[in-house]
Amino acid sequence: MSNIVEGMNFDETGFSYSMSLISGKYKLPILYSLSAYGTFRYNELKRFLDPISFKTLTSNLKDLENCGLIIRKEYQEIPPKVEYYLSDIGKSLMPILDQLCDWGEENRAEL
Repeated sequence: MSNIVEGMNFDETGFSYSMSLISGKYKLPILYSLSAYGTFRYNELKRFLDPISFKTLTSNLKDLENCGLIIRKEYQEIPPKVEYYLSDIGKSLMPILDQLCDWGEENRAEL
């Protein structure tokens, strides 16, 4: 084993940590939607990301909120109103995701 890898653990890398925050089928589409179109209400996001299930959307939104990438704002009114938008740290991830999108556009025809 190489001296570089000895004593290291992939789970302790920045890459592993970053991927743990955004991995999953819908987390990146949720982040993209909030970045590209701004604040969404729950049902708007559900319709936009169709065919996502209510359970999956709820779970992904909670995960993204718990790790600080999005903010959930609840209004005390009837009927209840809840909005989701990117936090500052979530916004700081967007240039990286934009580069990933650019790479995909440049290379999808070749791959």
